[in-house]
Amino acid sequence: MSEPSVPSPESAAPESTSPGSSSPGSAAVPLLVPSGGLPEVVDTPRAVAEAAARLAGGTGPLAVDAERASGFRYSNRAYLLQFRRAGAGTVLVDPIPVADDLAPLAAVVNPLEWVLHSADQDLPGMADLGLRPASLFDTELAGRLAGFDRVGLAAVVERLLGLELQKGHGADDWSRRPLPESWLNYAALDVEVLVELRDAMAAELDSQGKTDWAAQEFEHIRLAGPPKPKPDRWRRTSQIHSLKSPRQLAAVRELWRARDEIAARRDIAPGRILPDSAITAAAAANPMSVDALRALPVFGGPRQRRSSRVWLQALDRARSLPDSELPPVTQPFTGPPPAGRWARKHPEAADRLAAARAGLSALGEQVRVPVENLLTPEVVRRLCWDFVPADHAGENLDDLTAFVDASLVAGDARPWQRQLTAPVLATALGGPTAGRRHP
Repeated sequence: MSEPSVPSPESAAPESTSPGSSSPGSAAVPLLVPSGGLPEVVDTPRAVAEAAARLAGGTGPLAVDAERASGFRYSNRAYLLQFRRAGAGTVLVDPIPVADDLAPLAAVVNPLEWVLHSADQDLPGMADLGLRPASLFDTELAGRLAGFDRVGLAAVVERLLGLELQKGHGADDWSRRPLPESWLNYAALDVEVLVELRDAMAAELDSQGKTDWAAQEFEHIRLAGPPKPKPDRWRRTSQIHSLKSPRQLAAVRELWRARDEIAARRDIAPGRILPDSAITAAAAANPMSVDALRALPVFGGPRQRRSSRVWLQALDRARSLPDSELPPVTQPFTGPPPAGRWARKHPEAADRLAAARAGLSALGEQVRVPVENLLTPEVVRRLCWDFVPADHAGENLDDLTAFVDASLVAGDARPWQRQLTAPVLATALGGPTAGRRHP
């Protein structure tokens, strides 16, 4: 493996300013209304075709954003799409009435480079509508790679462009119809300067020698697809750790599943069907009747009283399970156990992990990249846990580096990450614990 190309401290320093950026201490200029005014929302097939033609007449990358109704709806679908392209202006699309009529739009936007902020949040919902970028630039991820301490859209717009984005409505219920004009104004401003921000961020990355790193990360996100559902999602119920018996956990699981089925059918966020606190309270109290259930907080309210039988049936199912079908108190591990347990059971693995973390932390400071962007913590933990020193006794650092590199490939690390981190991790693995096999 060739020696990693590490930007010099001068080139990696995040204090440089790009053309058009605000100087330290200068007041940011508020960005209040979209240039050209607020466009009409596209919500008919004919308007979709017209908007597509307008975007086709523009030039350069396409600024893209989407508004969802997280916390209000079960689905992660997009309820408003925002596009902006030089020479074409801003386009706002309500995808709900035209979800089956977006082919003209897809034909225009899919071959383009998209510019998004935190792209992994919006790409799955866009893909559900048949909208997928040919290439990608993520301004949020670019800010992380550039070593910015704040990478929210408003923060990087102010830092690089000297403009102030107003706090808005990102956490509101975008499934609401009609959408208020103030919300639409906020949505349009989110793409107003996104292409300009892309150019300033690209210049920043270039000055730090990180253009190729960013390109690899952007392509990884573009091709990643939606995240895989995590197993036993019911175990993430708030306050579940206060419950100590398998039977109580079974009650949580049955209540969670009943709630999830209702939430999916009605497309309402599960917490709005029944809060987590009510689930754990019912599992702890184990009510045997409707009256006993309704005596608990939340369950006695007018909305919950109508569903009392549903919740009591879920509790009855948990009570009727044989012991062999009860969930274990401790969640089964598909990989290494929590790192906090390593020191007692496998101290040599804990030593390797500590050395790896220290080495990666120093590397992150040197190249001005957060450690979690150098490598995912899970990849590091698995490498340090699975490593058997005796299998590598007598190997030199180059051999260990090649072994680590192969492990990082299996962990889906990108080439730039492998080039930087493999030598650091090889040094950590080849420390004082090398040559000893853990029991």
